[in-house]
Order: sequence, then structure tokens, then C-alpha cells
Amino acid sequence: MSFAELLDHVGGMGRFQIIYAILLAIPVFMTASHNLLQNFIAATSEHHCHVHININNTPYTNLTGKLAAKDLLRVSVPMDSNQQPEKCHRFVTTQWQLLDSNATVTNLTKLETEPCADGWVYDKSIFTSTIITEWDLVCDSRQLKQMAQSIYMAGVLAGGIIFGGLSDRFGRRSLLIWCYLQMAVTGTSTAFSPSFTAYCIFRFLTGMAFSGIAMNGFSLSVEWTPTRTRAVVGTMHGYCFSIGQCILAGVAYAIPNWRWLQLVVSLPYFICFIYSWWFVESARWLVIAGRPDEAVKQLQRVARINRKKEEGDKLNTEVRLDLREAENYDMKQPAASKPGNTLVTNKLNDKDSLCINTCLLHPRFSTSFAYYGLAMDLQNFSVNIFLIQLVSGAVDFPAKFISVLTIGFIGRRFTQALTLILAGLSVLANIFVPQGGYLTLRTVLAVVGKGCLAASFNCVYLYTSELYPTVIRYTGMGFSNTMARLGSIIAPLVKMLEEYIPFLPLIIYGAAPIISGIAATFLPETLNVPLPETIEEVETRLVESVGRQEQ
Repeated sequence: MSFAELLDHVGGMGRFQIIYAILLAIPVFMTASHNLLQNFIAATSEHHCHVHININNTPYTNLTGKLAAKDLLRVSVPMDSNQQPEKCHRFVTTQWQLLDSNATVTNLTKLETEPCADGWVYDKSIFTSTIITEWDLVCDSRQLKQMAQSIYMAGVLAGGIIFGGLSDRFGRRSLLIWCYLQMAVTGTSTAFSPSFTAYCIFRFLTGMAFSGIAMNGFSLSVEWTPTRTRAVVGTMHGYCFSIGQCILAGVAYAIPNWRWLQLVVSLPYFICFIYSWWFVESARWLVIAGRPDEAVKQLQRVARINRKKEEGDKLNTEVRLDLREAENYDMKQPAASKPGNTLVTNKLNDKDSLCINTCLLHPRFSTSFAYYGLAMDLQNFSVNIFLIQLVSGAVDFPAKFISVLTIGFIGRRFTQALTLILAGLSVLANIFVPQGGYLTLRTVLAVVGKGCLAASFNCVYLYTSELYPTVIRYTGMGFSNTMARLGSIIAPLVKMLEEYIPFLPLIIYGAAPIISGIAATFLPETLNVPLPETIEEVETRLVESVGRQEQ
């Protein structure tokens, strides 16, 4: 009896699976908040140099009683090309002559200016407090904003590497419980950061916890879900992330102070930590880890919850023998196939290794790279940031619904390739849209591209978990997650290239998904195929897939 048949025997997609999937999905709502939180807590408000003016010592004393704030700003700070106050410079001396309508200034560019020596004044009409306003991350320090996001994503990367191997060695459940606690503690600590350095450290640790929650939660869902409903459960997780993006827009609008916003999205993880002690360890992992008796106990517990107690009691006899045979078979496998050891690519031959690395890991990299290149740049749309966050989250619903249909009826490979190629074309199309007067069209193309990338994310998580065998599934997902996080770290750096060539970032953001979409066509199809348990099964499927491509 295969493990898929065992799940059907104890209730299939029964009450346990439904409750389990819901409890694992609840934290996903808030992971979206942490991932995209910097759009709001690091929003850059309009600002200009802080100025000190002695109005009693001026040749225009007859006007001082009538001076408005904008007049004082005009004589203290030069205007840019859009007739807005310069953000990083002020006049060395107050230019009172600019208030005289009869006076003419032949060349404003010759007026001497200096950097903002006394700090900045920020527009607090939208955000009362952000890390930008609190630590003056503007002008010469403006790159620190992008660095903070890259540090968070570096934490996500480190979490994928560290928790990936640990989960294959110590189990999914224990690591997931720890990650809930780490997210709660470090997220809350971030809200009380006394300095920018402390903020970055806590964000790094929060990113690590995010990675562990995403991978462990998804692995447990997939490994306890029957084959025919895995796509539905995977899509539900994707929808939870999209709903979380929409919720973030409303919460950020209601809480304009960054410290309170950070606290609100972190405290609920203490609740997740408490109820996660009820979670059941993956029976698949227990078998591979050489603990078949515990696996049977977990299956019996699932059977009782699914009201299949009699079927669960029958597992005491023949199933124990089957699981022990599976354990003995696993003990004969090479060390590379044991939980917590090196990746499947160490066992595969050169041709198959190239296939699984290029065709699977490249889509993970490109999806994350292009996604965060668009999702973390909302202020540049020149649209209400809360509205664009809501729209960019809402577009995921139709995109992921369509992807569910294609994943479930056409296949994973088709969906992965199509969504990546369409996303790349949408981003590249923006290069040919003039910036002046076509803001709506540019926004629509960007939102469509982001929706396609969200659908790609929806597929790639499921596809990855189905392509790696159980013995190294979590290690494999950790490695593919590493590639995805490298993409999210590099994305902000690529955005900086627009200072030299304005359209270069769009070319890179668009070309990467298209190349990955083509590579995805060489992957084996996993529609209605049981999860592979051993490396030999993966080898066979890869050889068959590559063979079909060569014919």
C-alpha cells in the first residue's frame, strides 16, 4: 500500500486535513505583511531642508507680518525642475530678493547652496512616522532604505538554507513551532528598535523566521494532503498571501506610525505559536527518518479525527510491516539520499542534474526577482500607495484562480511556463509606453505582470514540492528557496541602474522570466502523479521528460 493509498484509507481530504490546512494558512496572511511591510514603514515622504530664519533682521521687515510658510521656504530652499523644493540642498544665505515681485534674478543657478546641515522637514499628512523620517534616510543616506530591504531578504535566504537542512534532519513540526516564536519575538522587537542598526538586525532575524514558516507550513500541508487535492491546498496558501496584501493596505492606512504598524503585524504570531503545539509531524518524514511506529501512531490519530477509527486500527498489522520495509529500503540508499544530507543533484547524472537545476531553480529565481522588483516599488507609480497596494493584491485573485484551473486540468509545466512568459512580456511592454500622460497604461501593464508572477509563485511552490523526493524534499525546497531569495535581494540593486539607463531595469525584469519560462518546458509533468519517495523515482521521471523533449 503506497502512502497516497494510506491517506485515502484514513479519510483522504477529511476533517483533519481541512482543519490542518486552515491552521497552517492563517499565519500566511501576516507573512505578506512582513514581506511587503517596507512599502509603508519605509515610505519616503516629501521633504526639504530644515531652515532657521531670523525675520527681525531682514531688509523686507514690512513684509514679515504677511509671510506665509511657502514664502519662507522660497527664500531658503531652491526649487527643482518641477518647481518643488529641493530635497537635499538649501541656500547658504536667505534670498529675500525672491519675495520682491519687482526684482529680477538673472541666474538662480549661481546662488550658493549647501547640504541640509540641520536636518529635514517631512510631510506627515500620510505617514506620521516612518524609519525614513526617524533616522533621516534621505539624500546621501537614501540607499540605506534599499539596504534594509536587502538585509531582510538576506535573512529569508539564510532561513531557507538553515531551516531547510534542519527540517529534513529534525522534522517539519519542531522547526515550524520555533519559527512562529522567532517571528513573534523578533517582529515585536523590531517595533522597539532604538537605532537603524538594531532595526536591520531584527529584520534579518524576522526574515529567517518567514522562510521557515513558508517552507515548513507548505511542506506539512502537501505531505498530509492526498494527490488529487494538493493543487487546491497549494492555491489556498497563495490566496492567503494575496488576501494578506489587501489587508496590509487597510492596516497601514489605519496605522500611519511605523512602530505601531510593526507591532500589530507581529503580535498575532504568539497565538500561532500556542496552537502549533497541536500540529502533527509528517508521517512521510517519520518513515524516511526511520521511525515507522511513530508514523503509524500519527496516521491512527488522523484516522480518529477523520472518524475512520476502525480503518486506523487496521494499520497495526500489515501497514507496520510495509512501513518497516520502506525503512529498510531507505537504509540501503546512499548517504546522499538521507534526510539532512546533500541535494538530489549529487546523485543524479550530469544531464539530469543540469535539467533539474536550470529548469527548476531558474524559474524560482526569476519569479522572485521580477515580483519584488515590481511589488517593492509602489511609490514610483505616482498613485495613492494604499490603493495601488490593494489593487496589486487584488489582481492575484483572478490570476491565481486561472492558474488553479490550468494547474489542475492542463498541468504544472504548462502553467509555469505560460505565467513566466506573459509576465516578462508585460514588463517589457512598459518600455515602449511614454511616461508622460500614460500613467494608467503603465500601471495596468505593471499590475498585469505582477499578477502573472503571483500565479507563477502559486505554481512554483507546488511544482517544487512535487519534483523533489520525500527523502530530501525539504532540503531541495530550501535550496530552491535560496535561488528565489537571491532574486529578491538582487531586485532592489537592479532598480538602482535606472539612474544611468532609465529603461535598463525593465529589460532585466522582463527578460529573466521569459528565459525561465522557456526553461520550465523541460521539466517533467507532475499532474496526478504521486509524490516521489526516492531519488530513483526522480531519476526515472527526469530521463523520461528529457527524452520526450528530444524526440
